[in-house]
Amino acid sequence: MPAAPRLPDGGSTDGTLAHVKIPLVALVGPTATGKSRLAVDLARAMAARGVHAEIVNADSMLVYRGMDIGTAKPSLEERAGVTHHLIDIWDVTRRASVAEFQQLARRTIAGLRAAGTVPIVVGGSALYSRAILDHFDFPGSDPRIRARWEAELDRIGSAALHARLAGIAPDSAAQIEPGNGRRIVRALEVAELTGGHRPTLPKWTYALDDVHQFGLTLDRAELDRRIDARVDEMWRQGLIDEVRGLLGRGLREGETAVRAIGYRQVVEYLDGECTEDEARDAVKRATRTFFRKQLGWYRRDPRITWLEADDPSNVPAILAALGWSEHA
Repeated sequence: MPAAPRLPDGGSTDGTLAHVKIPLVALVGPTATGKSRLAVDLARAMAARGVHAEIVNADSMLVYRGMDIGTAKPSLEERAGVTHHLIDIWDVTRRASVAEFQQLARRTIAGLRAAGTVPIVVGGSALYSRAILDHFDFPGSDPRIRARWEAELDRIGSAALHARLAGIAPDSAAQIEPGNGRRIVRALEVAELTGGHRPTLPKWTYALDDVHQFGLTLDRAELDRRIDARVDEMWRQGLIDEVRGLLGRGLREGETAVRAIGYRQVVEYLDGECTEDEARDAVKRATRTFFRKQLGWYRRDPRITWLEADDPSNVPAILAALGWSEHA
């Protein structure tokens, strides 16, 4: 029988040796920088070396079945035979939370490592990727308190409820848009449960072992151009029809899915609140704003090794950082 492939520390990938250390690779950064493609290329490069790797999605919207065009979900062809986890696991009616996603992702990562498989975590939201990788504890939840604040949201509207949050937890209110009723309700629930609400992320401390984090960066003007081109392509692929079909499957009642960039604006168009061109422009603006904000969060993380998007040397650079030469 041939020997099992070897990892950098000399351990076997067959999962039979308890001392084997399985690295975790995380790829982060803005949309349209090629994270999904790089993850597949990296997994295939590892496979060529006899090391099995699989991809763990860290994007909160790729979990929803049917939300394909607006999330730029990698197709089966783009996945190139590499196993992807936490994609298409929920209906759009499912209400999601960061805490729940954290648990799912960590269980998936633990299972992969136990089997001797290298997890490659891919995502563009600092909140979700950090919740997975870092010491990141979430306050509890009380359905009765949440229901009371949700009823108040229905009664007075998000702007008035936001003003109430500003009186209770002004720092939190400053971080939440007045129109984001769901986040306002959650902040008020946490404030009532804990006596306060912390809007900032915790310190940069990994909760998982042997994490290697890489960020993809791109010139701002080129990033804006790619975002505009991606949104235009989504329109050509049929985003409006996709959203129309999802509304028939309960998208509007799902609370989480309907707030996704692209879907929210198209729903507003279908509801007659704006023109189609206004909806498309709003998606572009919202995407640029969101990912500049996310890039700002990531840039403050000193643990990330930054790589230029589309650089052909990125795969060998990551392999070298793991202690593997490209052709070893």
